[in-house]
Amino acid sequence: MTSVLVLGGTAWLGAQVSTAWLARGAQVTCLARGTSGETPQGAQFVRADRTAPGAYDAVAGQDWDEVIEVSWAPPLVTGALEALASRARHWTLVSTISVYASNSEPGAGEDAALLPAEDMEDYGQAKVAAEVASRQALGDRLLVARAGLIGGLGDRSDRFGYWVSRFALAHQLGDGPVLTPPAAGRWGQVIDVNDLATWLAAAGEAGQHGPVNATGDSLPLQTVLQLAAQVAGYRGDIVSVSDDWLLEHGVGYWAGPRSLPLWVPLTDAAVAQRDTAALQASLTALGLTLSPLAATLERTLDDERSRDLHRARRSGLARDEELELLAQLR
Repeated sequence: MTSVLVLGGTAWLGAQVSTAWLARGAQVTCLARGTSGETPQGAQFVRADRTAPGAYDAVAGQDWDEVIEVSWAPPLVTGALEALASRARHWTLVSTISVYASNSEPGAGEDAALLPAEDMEDYGQAKVAAEVASRQALGDRLLVARAGLIGGLGDRSDRFGYWVSRFALAHQLGDGPVLTPPAAGRWGQVIDVNDLATWLAAAGEAGQHGPVNATGDSLPLQTVLQLAAQVAGYRGDIVSVSDDWLLEHGVGYWAGPRSLPLWVPLTDAAVAQRDTAALQASLTALGLTLSPLAATLERTLDDERSRDLHRARRSGLARDEELELLAQLR
């Protein structure tokens, strides 16, 4: 039986990866503090604080067919490598497209220049350091999955889910207007968490190696917004205003409170235009496909409704903030 060690496995992606490996008949062990949730049914849980001495003692004495690392903290990454790299047949590091030095080159692939690994408080640079350390320790036993924006069931970042949730809430309240950023020249690129987890497990079992941009098809942002409205059943007015107006009124880019998710400066528009030829080739070889965006939006909306469309969000505008902004346009 294939032995799999997930470093984490109780939070969102880690739990989905554990579930995907269990579905392939693997024996799955999750090493984590256990503060972010529960391990999937069927997985063995090893409680450990990865910042403490001897954190890996319970799992370092056996060989592993696969180890999955999702952390971006360099001490955790290097500590795991020191303890486990020699016992792993294959290793998957979940990295990020935030490792790239530029977001201004549409269609850039895995050979694009990376950020310097200097500021370990910066997420992208810390992931670059994680990639370097992992590659030095593992060579061609390493798959680096540079994940793009992840969406779907269970997402607590509130980024991708904002739009389908907002259109659904506005529809529920009578199809009042929805405020959007200018979509021209902007794109959306997301991968469903279930698709990502399924691919990570299949690619790990096949021993694939090297860096891969693990994200979905790049679509015009206008298409993404229209499809989100359609899935939500929204029939009201979509009000687009300029970048300058939004910024002047305290609306932020991409994520966080009082933001419009998926909106980025035009100079960074290519962040959602990454080349995915390597991923597509891998999916084809493994007999897999990615979910249509509409299916991901439908699953996301089901999840959003289960958590209450009116709830306070980590990303986006509260509905009353949005209505206040819309009133200023009259």
